[in-house]
Amino acid sequence: MGAHCCNHETAAQTNIRSARYRKILWLALAVNLGMFLVEIGAGVRAGSVSLLADSLDFAGDAANYGISLWVLGLGVALRAKASLFKAACMLLFGVGVLASALWQWLSGGVPDAPTMGVIGTLALLANLAVAALLYAYREGDSNMRSVWLCTRNDALGNLAVLLAALGVFGTGSAWPDLLVASIMASLALTAAVQVLRQARQELAAVAT
Repeated sequence: MGAHCCNHETAAQTNIRSARYRKILWLALAVNLGMFLVEIGAGVRAGSVSLLADSLDFAGDAANYGISLWVLGLGVALRAKASLFKAACMLLFGVGVLASALWQWLSGGVPDAPTMGVIGTLALLANLAVAALLYAYREGDSNMRSVWLCTRNDALGNLAVLLAALGVFGTGSAWPDLLVASIMASLALTAAVQVLRQARQELAAVAT
């Protein structure tokens, strides 16, 4: 009887944890959609590749949170397959940002540093708030890990955008912006590889 009660309490705690995680994902989804709209408009006006890259990252993360909400509570195999899809999206994002940086370098032009600084600060505050909420779930399955890695990379990317704004302001050239965009792309590619590796391990474990 005592063992049964302990199992029941553990299940209840798991359900509470899952419900809390779901609420956090909905909040993160709303924040990322809002920041995507703000940042893509500012990126176009400022002529900043790093801001545009960050805005696309917000859009990708919103999709990431949406997929995570959809698979929450499903089997390990389905969650791992969703992680594979998200990792593929992260890879595409990284390649797309690198291509945009190359295009901006070839076309020339200097982005607006003050706009980069203001929007970068706003984006950093948004991502730090989401990262703080998700920190307790960073060591979950590949699906949870992909959510945490995306959020962590976003905060790092925001710091890099602020450094780029300082660099553009100080040098009067676009190369700091292009450098930061390339770093953000590299973060996305690295995180995608990590998620792909863990998802494949989970699928292999299910198959055996």
